[in-house]
Order: sequence, then C-alpha cells, then structure tokens
Amino acid sequence: MASIIVGILSGLAAVVIKNATHFIQLLLEGKLVNEYHTAFYFIFPIIGLFLVFAIVKYVLKFQPTQGIPATLFSISKRKGLMKQIQMYASLILAPITVGFGGSVGLEGPTVSTAAALSSNLSRLLHMNQATRTLLIGCAAAGAMSSIFKAPIAAIIFAIEVFSLDLTLVSLIPLLLASVAANLTSYLFFGSDVLLPFKISETFTIGDLPLYILLGVVAGFVSIYFTVVYDKIQQFFDGFTSPLKRLLIGAFGIGLLIYLIPPLYGEGFDLINNLVQGNPEKALQNSFFNIDPTNVWALIALLLGLVIFKVIASAITFGAGGVGGIFAPTLFMGSILGFCFAKIINTLSFLSNPVSESNFTLVGMTGLMAGVLHAPLTAIFLIAEVTGGYQLFLPLMITAAISFSLANYFVPHSVYAMELGRKGDLITHNKDHAVLTLMNVKSVIEKNFVTIYTEMTLGEIVHNAIIKSNRNIFPVLDRKTMQLQGIILLDDLRPIMFDQSLYNNVTAQELMKNPPAIINLEDDKMTVVMKKFQETSAWNLPVISENKYIGFVSKSKLLTAYRRKLIAFSGR
Repeated sequence: MASIIVGILSGLAAVVIKNATHFIQLLLEGKLVNEYHTAFYFIFPIIGLFLVFAIVKYVLKFQPTQGIPATLFSISKRKGLMKQIQMYASLILAPITVGFGGSVGLEGPTVSTAAALSSNLSRLLHMNQATRTLLIGCAAAGAMSSIFKAPIAAIIFAIEVFSLDLTLVSLIPLLLASVAANLTSYLFFGSDVLLPFKISETFTIGDLPLYILLGVVAGFVSIYFTVVYDKIQQFFDGFTSPLKRLLIGAFGIGLLIYLIPPLYGEGFDLINNLVQGNPEKALQNSFFNIDPTNVWALIALLLGLVIFKVIASAITFGAGGVGGIFAPTLFMGSILGFCFAKIINTLSFLSNPVSESNFTLVGMTGLMAGVLHAPLTAIFLIAEVTGGYQLFLPLMITAAISFSLANYFVPHSVYAMELGRKGDLITHNKDHAVLTLMNVKSVIEKNFVTIYTEMTLGEIVHNAIIKSNRNIFPVLDRKTMQLQGIILLDDLRPIMFDQSLYNNVTAQELMKNPPAIINLEDDKMTVVMKKFQETSAWNLPVISENKYIGFVSKSKLLTAYRRKLIAFSGR
C-alpha cells in the first residue's frame, strides 16, 4: 500500500513539475521570442537564475542540491532521511530554472521530490532503514515511469542507480509504484509521450560494425561529458560568494543560449526532430546564418550542440539552478547518433544508407550508458518508449561498449562522482554498501589509559597498568596531545617486575609505532576495514587533526558490522 501511495505521489510530482515548466516555457519562448526578438534568449536565463537565487535566499532559506546525488547521499549517510523542505523545494525551483531557459532536465528534481515524499512518509509510518530505502527506490521508479511512460525501464533505473537488491520482496513494491505512477501520468497526459516515435526500419546484421564504432565514440563522448562537467563544477565551487557564482553563471548561460538557441531548456523538441528526420529545425533562430540544406554545415552545428550542451548544463548548475542531467544526456546522445549516421550516409561508402532514426535512438542509449553508468536503464528505456525491441542487439552492443570504456576511465557516474571520491557511495557490493553506511565515530573506544613520553617504567606500572583493564596504551606528547606511539602489555611483561629499571627506562624508549593509524577526517569505514585486514591488528589508534582520540577494536567493528548488515538487509 505504501508503494502504491508513493507511486501516485511520484506521478503527481512529475505532472506538476512538467506542466509548470512547459507553461513558463510556452509563455516566454512561444510569445516573446517568436513575436519580438531573439535577444530574450539572453535575458530569460538570467532572470530565471536570479529568481531562483532570491527564492532560495529569502523564501526557502535552503539550497537544494542536485536531485539524484542528494538522494544518494541521504541513503548513504543519513539512513534515507530527507528534510521536509526537499518535498517542495525542487517542485518550485526546477520549473523556474528550466522554464526560463536553464539548460538542464526535469528528471532529477522529480526523483528528488518523490524521494523526499517517500522518505517522510516512511518516517510517518515508523519504517526501518531498509524499508525506507526501498520506498525511496519506489519513488525513483515512479518518477521515471511517470515521465517516460516506461514502467520496466523505471524499475531498472531504481535498481541500477540506487543499488537496490533485486529480490521478490523488493520487486513487488517497485512494480506497484511504477504502475501507479504510470497510471497517474495517463490520467493527466493521456497517451502523450516525450519520444513519440515507433521503429519502422529494422536492424540489419551488416550495420553491426557501425554500431560497435558508435559505442566507442559514445564512450569517449561520455568521458568528455563527465570530465568537463566535473571541471566546471569545481570552478564554481572555488567561489565562496554565491552572488559571484550567480553573476558569472547567469551571464555565461545567457550568452550561450543567445548564440545557440537549441540549448534552451531540456531539448526534447530537438530530439524528436532528429528522430523524425527533421534536423533543419535545430537551426531555427540561430545566431549563425547557416544554410540548413548544406549537410556539412548542419553536421557542424549539431556537433557544436554536443560540445556546448554539457557546458551549458554545468554552468546552469554552477549558477545555482536546479535540474538534472538525464535530459542533457539524451540530448547529446541523440545528436551524436544522428551525426554519426549522417556522416556515413554523406560519405556514401555503403551500398545501402543506414537508418538515421535508428542511430539517433542508439546514440541516446550509448551516451546514457556511459554518462549515467546505467546501461540496462539505457537499453530498456529507448526500447520501451519507442517500441524498438527489434533494436535490442545494437542497443545492447553500443551500451555495453560505451559503459565499459567510460567506466574504465571514469569509475563513477556524474550522479555518484562526488560521493564516490569521498567513499560515501552505496554500491551493489553488499559488503561495501554496509561499510559505507557505518560511521567510524560510532565504534571508537576511549577507555584507554594514556601514557606520556617522559613517564618512567615505575609510573607506567602504578598509573597505567594497575588502573587499566586493556592491554594496549597510547603514548602521547603531553603538550600537543599528539600520538607518539603505543605500548603493549606483552612488551612490558618481561621487565615490569624488575624494580631496578623503574626510574631508568621511559615510555619513549618502550613505545613502538602502531601498525596503522586511523584518521577520523579522511578514512572511511572501508579504509578502516582494509587497514585491519592488512595489519592483522586487534586495535588501531584514531587521530583527529593530528591529536589522539581513542582506539577502534576489531571485535567492536565486527559487531557493529553485523548489526548494520542485519538492518541493511531488513531481516
């Protein structure tokens, strides 16, 4: 029942965000730009981003992060708990960002909104962490199912991106949520779909080498997408002033969209034009006076869109806009596939021309697999929304090659890049996932008697050994409280009863270096476990800002791991 409710709420969130965005876009682009002047392409994104900035600062007083990364973070580090404000922040800000021309998508904000709704519903129903995580997955499946009317691909998306375990227990709620969201979408939109296209040209085995080559090209373009996106985000992160980020980003995206109008908004109109064989519509209102009948000029402009779309998207995010990168990925992939086929047909080295529509669809799959690291989602989404199941073989080949190539050079998707670098990412590896959910601070023990470097053997015996029930002692510098070494009780036993040494031997002479040190700021639980495995130690000291904090024992670590595994599995 909860999954059905989540599915309906996800569908409603998608309806609200989509309708609000299209209303704003139709009002602005359809009236002012077409009837007055294309200079509005420069003005609208700036106005939109300033509106988002004002609403965030003075109304919401909360800066929502990117939808899917924020949801992944809540699962990894917040036990699936999301703030109530996340239920409506993206609902307000995403339509303004995209409707005014921000070059991003609506899928991420829809998933984020639906995930926040499901998270707070699970809190209301007092559900445990495992069930809450599953409901968030149901929300993601529902959001994607409602947007694309692709219920099977939506379930696969939730499993791939959110690393859910596919069991019968989890499959039924995902199915129910996906179907409920899909029906909600039909209730409001009827049979309208984002990609209204049916495959008419079948796959021929002679095109197989070309699809392999397309997979390679898509893989390298995926790497370009990820690297450029990351670099631009790091550039904007370097500014401490939000206003400075806003000014640079807003004027940057305004200029880009004025020069290249197809970068305005999501870009699904251009995708549909390419799939239906009307690429010249991509040149409308262009700043550059290019003849659309010139094939090479057309290809050059379209490839320019591939190069600049990721830049426009990253700048939109850097300026404070709210959106997603799912739509930009489809946008770039469709152009890539179309241009690939167009170049082949123009060069005319084949006896029969290849299907430009089919390559457009497969290009979307290739880039989605490489950028999002979701090859199964990419395959089933394109196949499901277009009825292109006869393209399954090229879809699989291109997605597999693109994903493998991108994954080799960039181990994490755009969604998971920052979390992956920090070691905070949940993966399908259950052992790694459980360790990621654990917190190092929760297993630190502080009931160790400390020894200072200048203490004599006699002082150690009377002030430490007699008073402690542990067999390991940290040795600290008395002034700085920094860890200098450790002393084991086994090392003291041969001399601890020799009173002639009580005043002659100091802790500095007796101590030794620990087999490894745990840094509280830098070491995640996966690293901590690896240090225990490599050193075979039973206790390891913990430092924070170079000062001694306590010890982590292997026994407590394994006990905490077992408890977290039980909670994670929901058993």
